[in-house]
Amino acid sequence: MKNYLNFETDIKNLESEIEKLKDPYNQDGLSEVDIKKISESEQEINEKLKKIYSNLDPWQTTLVARHEDRPKAKFFIDNLFENFIPLSGDRFYGEDKSVLAGFAKFNGKSVLVIGQEKGDSLETRIERNFGMMRPEGYRKTIRLMKLANKFNIPIISFIDTPGAYPGVGAEERGQAEAIAKSIECCMLLSVPTVAIIIGEGGSGGAIALASSNKVIMLENAIYSVISPEGCATILWRDPKRTLDAAKAMKLSSKDLLGLKVIDEIIPEPVGGAHRDRDLILDNVRKSIENNLNEFLNMSGDEIFNHRKNKFLIIGRNKGFVSQLDDLSALSMKKNKINFFIDNFIKSKISLVISSVVIILLSYLIFFL
Repeated sequence: MKNYLNFETDIKNLESEIEKLKDPYNQDGLSEVDIKKISESEQEINEKLKKIYSNLDPWQTTLVARHEDRPKAKFFIDNLFENFIPLSGDRFYGEDKSVLAGFAKFNGKSVLVIGQEKGDSLETRIERNFGMMRPEGYRKTIRLMKLANKFNIPIISFIDTPGAYPGVGAEERGQAEAIAKSIECCMLLSVPTVAIIIGEGGSGGAIALASSNKVIMLENAIYSVISPEGCATILWRDPKRTLDAAKAMKLSSKDLLGLKVIDEIIPEPVGGAHRDRDLILDNVRKSIENNLNEFLNMSGDEIFNHRKNKFLIIGRNKGFVSQLDDLSALSMKKNKINFFIDNFIKSKISLVISSVVIILLSYLIFFL
C-alpha cells in the first residue's frame, strides 16, 4: 500500500484510477484493458509530479524527507556494498540498534559504513528507536572510526535521524559527552570521510556523524539544528507555524548548498527517492565514487587539513576574518568603537608601566 502526503491528493486519485483500469474485470461492462487511457493517466501523473516537486516549500520538503516509504540506511547498505559485516557494542554499556555499522567492500575496496536506521515498519521502528541514537551508539561508532583510521579505511555515513534520543537514561549515561566525543573523533581522522544525509539530519544527532570531508544531501532531505515544530514552539509558542520555522531555518539542500554548509546535492527521481529506488541508488553510487576519488592522492595530513578548513570557512564571507587564506585565524574584524577601547586600554597600561619605571629610576638615583 502506497503512502501519500497531503499535497499529493491529485496523484493519489490518478493512481487509484490507473489501478482500476489495469483490473477491468472488477468493473461492470468492461472486458479489456484500456492501454491508451492508462498511458494518458501516467503522463498526467508525471506532469503533476514535476509541477508539485519543482515548487515544494521548506515544510513540504520536510514531509518528503520523513516519508514512510523513503529509502532508509539499510536499503543503501544492502544494495551499494558487498560483504557487509555488522559490528555491535560500544565495549562500555551495550548495543544500540538505531545505528548500523560495520566494514564492507565498495568497488572492491574496504570501507567503514555507518547508517542511522529508522526502520521500515512499526515493529522495526520501535526496535530501532526511530533512528534516535543513544550514547552507546555514538561510542560504538567512535570505536569503529578509530579502528578504520588505524588501518587507513575510508568512512561512509548515512544520516537519517530526527535527533539524538532525549530520554532520561540516555542523559544519565552521558549523551552530550558522547556526541561531543563523536564530533571530536570525526574531526581528528586522517582518512577520507563522506556523510550523506538521506532523510532527516536533525541536531547534534546528525552532526555527530556528519563532521566529514564531504557532506552531501539528497535533493529532498533536510539538515537543521532543530525540527520545525520545535523551532516554532520556541520562537512563536505555536507548533503549527512550521512553515515559518522551516523557511527561517534554511534547512533545505538548496539553501544549505548556497550557504556552503554542504558540498553537493544528489538529485532525486521526480516525486521523491521512494518512487524510483534504482535511480537513486545509481545516483548515490556515482556520488560516493567521485568523492572518494578526490582523496586518492592525498596524505593523511592533507585530508585532515581539508576537513578542518572546510568547517573553518563556513560563515567567513561576511567579514569575520581579514584574510581568508589563513583559515586557522579566528580573529574577528573590529569596529571603530572596539578599536578605540583597545587602544585606550593599551595606552592606560603603558602609562602605568612608564610611571612605575620613572619612580623606580628616581628612587635609585636619589639614594645612590
